[in-house]
Amino acid sequence: MVKASTSPFKTGHLLHYSLLVVLAAGANLVCVAATGRDTGRKPVWRAPASEMAKKNPVTATQDSIAAGEKAYSKYCVKCHGKTGNGDGPDATDLGIYPARFSDPQLRSQSDGEFYWKITVGKKPMPGYSTRLSETDRWNVINYLRSLAK
Repeated sequence: MVKASTSPFKTGHLLHYSLLVVLAAGANLVCVAATGRDTGRKPVWRAPASEMAKKNPVTATQDSIAAGEKAYSKYCVKCHGKTGNGDGPDATDLGIYPARFSDPQLRSQSDGEFYWKITVGKKPMPGYSTRLSETDRWNVINYLRSLAK
């Protein structure tokens, strides 16, 4: 005597169920792709509009650029590299690629946006509001701008 199946799936329901699983997985992939995660694209890190509008109060003199280079060498070079290409010795341990200051999209950002990013940080980059004075943060920006030239 053959016992009847106790499966919750009757004939045709298994196909229906399988189709739903495939559609759900596909929808998940679309959502991941739309967010820019797991696709190789980096989400854009933007400063608030009020911060973007800030102007650098420190003129880009030789002294300012030299002071910015000194601070950059102490705090930034390990990840961002000597020339700002994101190739510092600690970069491979971060799990992300540090900003490349040669990237035209990054270079087009305002001084205020750079200042805000340096001040608040974003993991794994720490914020430097207590490590660098306001003037030193602006000096670093002047130095970064000199790298692009």
